[in-house]
Amino acid sequence: MAATLAVLLVAAAASMAVAAEGAPWFWPPAGDDPYCLSWRVMVEANNAKNWRTVPPPCVGYVWRYMAWGQYTRDVAGVTDQIAAYASQVPAGDDGLDAWVFDVDDTSLSNLFYYQAKQFGAYDPVAFKNWASKAICPGVPGMAQLFQTLKGRGFRVFILSGRDEQTLGSSTATNLVAAGFAGYDRLIMRRAEYRGVSSVVFKSAMRRQLVEEEGYRIRGNVGDQWSDLQGDFLGDRVFKVPNPMYFVP
Repeated sequence: MAATLAVLLVAAAASMAVAAEGAPWFWPPAGDDPYCLSWRVMVEANNAKNWRTVPPPCVGYVWRYMAWGQYTRDVAGVTDQIAAYASQVPAGDDGLDAWVFDVDDTSLSNLFYYQAKQFGAYDPVAFKNWASKAICPGVPGMAQLFQTLKGRGFRVFILSGRDEQTLGSSTATNLVAAGFAGYDRLIMRRAEYRGVSSVVFKSAMRRQLVEEEGYRIRGNVGDQWSDLQGDFLGDRVFKVPNPMYFVP
């Protein structure tokens, strides 16, 4: 699925090149824009907080970053670091060494959805319609990493802030189609956690895995800092780049 996403990105970029004159907002500027590059660094360093949309001057820059190769290289750097770390902490024989993966833009890519909306403000109805189609491609390299961890004997739990009642079935279908077959459990937001922050919800789910079920979280992978904050984070956290949106 990573190869599929790369091909789709190239095809999309080629088609957009043809239409660039009529819709210049998505055509990437020449070279790196210093302001937008600095803004993206602030996002990844978690210095830019509570922003609702990509700054208008940076919409083309973010599309270029996501679709023209640098994002894929940056994700590859993350997966390489995870694989190297995991090779140094072998899973025990008791089956209790675990990893936690986020879904949106950690395992499954929503780039096409957000690009079509010009990286605008989050629209829960529109996003639910998109996610329910179960057509998100995999984030490049993440399914291979997932299978590597499974092959090394780790349990892998998929932890998502998506609503379980409305998106449970489509998310499970999409994960399998994107190469994540064989995960140990898909944990999603139930009714009692609607309206609470991602940090509170995910901390509670990790607490359950550790305190109630006895798992040792060896690694935690997410695209938002809110995936990687709070309690029971695990031994190490790994941030996947995402300049498209911010989840508190």
